[in-house]
Amino acid sequence: MSTAQLQSYIAGRWIGSQPAQALRSAIDGAVVAHTHDDTIDFGEALQYARSTGLAAMRQTDFQQRAGMLKALAKYLGERKEEMYQLSFHTGATRTDGWVDIEGGTGTLFAYASMAKELPKSGNLWHEGPHQNGPFIPLGKTGAFAGTHVLVPRGGVAVHINAFNFPVWGLLEKFAPTFLAGMPCIGKPATATSFLTEKLVRLINESGILPEGALQLIVGGTGDLLDRLDVRDVVTFTGSADTAAKLRVTPNLVAKSIPFNAEADSLNCAILAPDVTADDEEFDLFVKEIAREMTQKAGQKCTAIRRALVPADRIDAVAAKLKERLAKTTVGDPRLENVRMGALASKSQQADVAERVATLRQGAEVVFGGGEDFAPVGDGVGEGAFFQPTLLLARDPQGHAAHDVEAFGPVSTLMPYNGIDEAVSLAAKGQGSLAGTLVTKDAATATRVITEMAALHGRLQILDRVAAAESTGHGSALPYLKHGGPGRAGGGEELGGLRAVKHLMQRAAVQGSPAMLAAVTGETVA
Repeated sequence: MSTAQLQSYIAGRWIGSQPAQALRSAIDGAVVAHTHDDTIDFGEALQYARSTGLAAMRQTDFQQRAGMLKALAKYLGERKEEMYQLSFHTGATRTDGWVDIEGGTGTLFAYASMAKELPKSGNLWHEGPHQNGPFIPLGKTGAFAGTHVLVPRGGVAVHINAFNFPVWGLLEKFAPTFLAGMPCIGKPATATSFLTEKLVRLINESGILPEGALQLIVGGTGDLLDRLDVRDVVTFTGSADTAAKLRVTPNLVAKSIPFNAEADSLNCAILAPDVTADDEEFDLFVKEIAREMTQKAGQKCTAIRRALVPADRIDAVAAKLKERLAKTTVGDPRLENVRMGALASKSQQADVAERVATLRQGAEVVFGGGEDFAPVGDGVGEGAFFQPTLLLARDPQGHAAHDVEAFGPVSTLMPYNGIDEAVSLAAKGQGSLAGTLVTKDAATATRVITEMAALHGRLQILDRVAAAESTGHGSALPYLKHGGPGRAGGGEELGGLRAVKHLMQRAAVQGSPAMLAAVTGETVA
């Protein structure tokens, strides 16, 4: 395999001829690419986005941009195999790659479709009509009224992404931002940036987007955040620790620049007391835990880290999960019989191992950690593989799993006595992206969801009826909110057109109904 010299796409040109950091295959440690040592002028990047990018974007409207998203999704779909070949070296199996690559193009298609609810022309989006007509009366005679409109912010969106989804991560942020009329500067995590760079090269080669609509940073962000102004926005996906540091960048605070964080979280799944070992839902719970442990080798911010089970069923669940995990073939993700690939890098492998060592204190090892673990495939000895690891904390109240996340194929079983304790244990995660409740009982669902919704961004109620079409605990969908309170970052992405609204400027407009009708395009009787 030839080694690529990665480049940044800045101000309409590719920059990067001097090799810097070597990026290695998660499969065998071979060098896949080098980042570049060339200095990026972030002032130039922002100026280009604000001049060339915004000027080009202003020549388009909602519907035209939606058409571009659809055309781009088709273009990338026709060239997906080029991305799949690189995706393997991130440690992803073909199935994992599908979530990343085709999940990304699917998000473009979804936002293109959502545009049918947006204005047929122009870039002003009226939030009305209201209960009493298109505008809110503000006077006795109706001669003075008000309403709300949304318009493009006139700034630049900086998207900082994580290593686990190098394609979807960029596209799921880009789609609503582009529809909102903002040019973007994307910064992927370095470890898997070789795949994101390939994606942006394909986008650039398509010629579909207006010039300046998307730029790419390979490497660090330098003084970029210090150069932003009040019109700009920052979106971040990554660790809670990094999100906390970036959020308080003095320039962002001083100028009240919106900062949307989607951070890792200690998500949980609860097996409700009404589910017995003979129920179909029991097996659904086991399958859901195992899938979330092994899909993307557990490297998902939505993965189930804590599995809460009635105390009298904890050993039965542990036995079932152990049996299922033992059948999971780990190794070279290019092999058809492999069901779980590698972690994204050797540094990630070391980090997961260190955190598992912490989690093992006060917990039993149900599965994993065996000295005989040997991933399948040729030359995988230098790969970043990690055996699926299931722990059991019989005294869950003070266990480290409520505070420490091993971002890999790791989950901890926890027994509870009564649904109140289960809800209390769930809350110890201090804010999560996703949660699952497996139950047959509507009353239990109502009670638990009402309480858990305060600390979760998305909740799945799983039973045998929903299972037939369930997209799974960890699937972030374009039409539903992706984000969560507290540790999860306090942000919100996707969620249909809400994401587009969040990236636009909302303003109240007051005037006569006739004037408001002229501005918004509404018809006044």
